[in-house]
Amino acid sequence: MLIQENMDIQEKLKILSDAAKYDVSCSSSGIARKGKKGMIGNTLAAGICHSFAADGRCISLLKILFTNQCIYDCRYCVNRRSNDVVRTSFTPDEVCTLTIEFYRRNYIEGLFLSSGILHSPDYTMELIYQALYRLRHQYHFNGYIHVKAIPGTDPELIERVGFVADRMSVNLELPTAEGLRKLAPGKTREKILAPMRQVQRGITAQNLRALNDSKGIRPFYLEEKSDNAKREIGMADSLAHPGRSLWNQGRHAGSHTFVPAGQSTQMIVGATPESDYHLIRVAEALYQNYDLKRVFYSAFVRVNEDSMLPALPGGPPLLREHRLYQADWLLRFYGFQADELLSQERPNFNVLLDPKCDWALRHLEQFPVEINRASYGTLLRVPGLGVKSARRIIAARKSGPLDFPDLKKMGVVLKRAMYFITCSGHTMYPIRLNQDFITSQLIGEEHKKAWDIENHDSYRQLSLFDDFHTSPPTIMTPF
Repeated sequence: MLIQENMDIQEKLKILSDAAKYDVSCSSSGIARKGKKGMIGNTLAAGICHSFAADGRCISLLKILFTNQCIYDCRYCVNRRSNDVVRTSFTPDEVCTLTIEFYRRNYIEGLFLSSGILHSPDYTMELIYQALYRLRHQYHFNGYIHVKAIPGTDPELIERVGFVADRMSVNLELPTAEGLRKLAPGKTREKILAPMRQVQRGITAQNLRALNDSKGIRPFYLEEKSDNAKREIGMADSLAHPGRSLWNQGRHAGSHTFVPAGQSTQMIVGATPESDYHLIRVAEALYQNYDLKRVFYSAFVRVNEDSMLPALPGGPPLLREHRLYQADWLLRFYGFQADELLSQERPNFNVLLDPKCDWALRHLEQFPVEINRASYGTLLRVPGLGVKSARRIIAARKSGPLDFPDLKKMGVVLKRAMYFITCSGHTMYPIRLNQDFITSQLIGEEHKKAWDIENHDSYRQLSLFDDFHTSPPTIMTPF
């Protein structure tokens, strides 16, 4: 396996950007940093990635691998050691040049940098650190940077990279240690979780220092330390801090802020036989124990011919991926637990109903919910009500009772919610609170969505903000 060194930067970009397309664990930055005099770029809380922000904007980043050479032979990976593909690698200066030139042309708003493993984890991570350090301190790039932490890397290198990146991620890849042994024999669960734990503890330690700083205690980055002083980043005990990092608006890139946008991970869906229940249990444990911002789910794409990989007669399991994202949203923002959504006896999601509707239909004893009296937590469990609409209801009903036209103005999806709510004791129409009846009414809409997902003509990463009721804009041709 030889690195092609005689390629120009455009040829490398074509190869290494294409090789990065299967890594979906990039999302909005979660932090806000304004432009700074003498520096280039900024990062907005709305986010940086090839996806849609919460406000509907399409946002972009430069998404590349540092190298597609790898010492591992993961059976599901297009860049595995045994594959006969053209291998190449950027230099740190080439990564800097591409990022700055693309930014100046307004092509991108940030950088997502992943990598195969060149020679060893430490060797590769050192090159990545050199690229990011130069980008921050020589090119004065103040934009968003998301970088992959390579399992097996020395903790000191992870720490150094964490001070020049906004977000870090370590891909869990497969939900079980057995799956890793079978399909990724060079990787172990311990090596993957070690940098994840280090990043979590580093962020927690920083949050504690920031709290002390706000109380008048001397900032940690101004404290004098001897050469023998114990390094604290990554050494603090874990502190429950669910996915939120303290962010000081006055700090700029490289100002002693450790992974300010938090960390994320990715799991491959369908490469191994685990159920949906197993996957969301793993995701729930990661959120609770490692304070992750996001768990991403990537529908397995069979890019290699291998007898140990499952056949995909229907193509990548995109609908299953979509249901997992919907359930993940319920775990993070709606107060649900994995055991409420699925169980050992019922291990997979309903293909024709979203997880929230499916849960509500199995718990009709908790409905209908009276909109003018229900608590915020109860409102969140009503199909058709989201976080924003629930907050609006809580605020608006202080001024008087709400009715169905009011709910529609607040963004409530009444075509789903009307079966589960009352306003001042009345339903929107005469409705039978019967599981079969409500299911028959809801399943038509969901069946269309399921068909759209499974019959899409090409593989794509689904967005949580997909709208299946919009049509492409009509392009008018002048006469």
